[in-house]
Amino acid sequence: MHGQRQRTENLARIFLVTIDPEPLTAAPVENNFSSGTPGTMRSPVNSDWTLIIRPKAGWFDLHLADLWRYRDLVMLFVRRDFVSQYKQTILGPLWFIIQPLLTTLTYTVIFGSIAQLSTDGLPKILFYLSGVTAWNYFADCLTKTSETFVANANIFGKVYFPRLAVPVSIIISNLIRFAIQLGLFLGFYFYFLARGTAIKPTMALCLLPLLIVLMAALGLGTGIIVSSLTTRYRDLRYLVQFGVQLLMYSTPVIIPLSKLPDRYRWIMLSNPMTPVIETFRYAFLGTGTFSWGYLGVSAGASVVILSAGILLFNHVEKSFMDTV
Repeated sequence: MHGQRQRTENLARIFLVTIDPEPLTAAPVENNFSSGTPGTMRSPVNSDWTLIIRPKAGWFDLHLADLWRYRDLVMLFVRRDFVSQYKQTILGPLWFIIQPLLTTLTYTVIFGSIAQLSTDGLPKILFYLSGVTAWNYFADCLTKTSETFVANANIFGKVYFPRLAVPVSIIISNLIRFAIQLGLFLGFYFYFLARGTAIKPTMALCLLPLLIVLMAALGLGTGIIVSSLTTRYRDLRYLVQFGVQLLMYSTPVIIPLSKLPDRYRWIMLSNPMTPVIETFRYAFLGTGTFSWGYLGVSAGASVVILSAGILLFNHVEKSFMDTV
C-alpha cells in the first residue's frame, strides 16, 4: 500500500510539472467581477456580459428587444412549423392547395347549388374561395397559437428565449401558406377574368397589406389569450376548433353581408373579421360592402385584442411551468 501511494504522489508531481513548469508563487486573487484593481468589486449586472436575463417586473415589462435579438431562432421555428406540418405525407405541400380547394367545392355544391344562397352575382367558386382564403389565415393563426404553452412546454422548461418567438413564428409560417392559397385564388381569378366575367379589381387592392396585418393581429391576439387561459383551464383547448367553426358562420364567408336582413346584420358586424373579408372580396372582385367606418372599427378591435393578448401572455409566462 505504501509503494502504491508513493507512485501516485510521483505521478501527481510529474503531472503538475508538465502543465505548469513555472514555480508556484503567491499572487493576489482577483474577483471575476472586479474592474481590474485587486480588492474592488462590482455588480455582475454592470460587467461585460453579452446577455443578462432578468425576471419580468410587471405586466408591461415586455422585453420586445429580445424578440428582435432572437430573430434567427424565430426563423428556425418558421422552418420547423412549415416543413414538419406535412412531413411524411404522400402529397406533402400539395395539401396547402387541396384543403382550400375541397372546402370551396363543398361550399359551392351545398350552399351555392343546393341551398341556392346568393353570391352577389359573382361566380360561386370565386366568391367562396375568396372568403376561404382570407378566413383560413386567421383561423390557422388562432388555432395554432392557442396551443403555444401546452405544445412547447418541454422547450420552455429547458432554455431561455423570448416566449413570444413561438406565436410570432406561427404567424409568419402561416403567412407563407396564405401566399400559396392566394396564388390558387389568383389562378381562378385570372381564368374568369380572361373569360370576360363581370369582375374587376378596385383601388382597395392597395389595402391588401393592411388586411393581412389585421388578420394576423386578430389571430395572434385571440390565440395567445386562449393559450394563456389554457394553462389553468385545459378544456378550452377542446372548444377552440368548435368555436372557430362557429365563428366562421358569423362572417360573410358563406353569405354576403348585403343579403343579410337588417335585424341580423349587427351580429355579423360584431365580428371584426367581417369588414376584413368584405374588403378583401371587394378589392379583387369589385362586389361587396366596403366601409372605412367598419374597417376602422375592425382595426381598433385588432389593436385592443392584440394588446390584451400580449399583456396576458407576458403575465402568464412567468409562472406557467407551475401549472402546465
